[in-house]
Amino acid sequence: MREMSREEWWKFASEGTRTGKLGLVRANGAAIVTPIWFLLDETPDGDELVFTTGTDTLKGKAIARDPRISLVVDDQEPPYSYIQFTAEARLTHDYDEMLAWATRLGGRYMGAERAEEYGKRNAVPEESLVRAKITKVIARAEIAG
Repeated sequence: MREMSREEWWKFASEGTRTGKLGLVRANGAAIVTPIWFLLDETPDGDELVFTTGTDTLKGKAIARDPRISLVVDDQEPPYSYIQFTAEARLTHDYDEMLAWATRLGGRYMGAERAEEYGKRNAVPEESLVRAKITKVIARAEIAG
């Protein structure tokens, strides 16, 4: 096992259609993990995770109540690698920004030919764009050696 550099974990998390497993806490204190489509964004204020969610869904309500999230991205094949992100999330509702990111997300996960379709489908008033500032990264490669 070895630690990944920032360049390595950025590439690993951005490759192909790997989903993230998002960890949140429900209002009653119970933990929940759910798969999401996500992208990384490098901003002047630091690296961020970016995804969309329904504003009134369990995910949207949990983030509005408590912005602390965790996201794991892993490789299902030997020698196995993973990244665990800890982040502080915020919901935004800027339509133009949401459309741009939803289109990029659609392109990553559904292919360039369907990017615009998924962007328009997911950039709607009942959705929120989530931008989560990454506060900690644990990135381990080749776990099984």
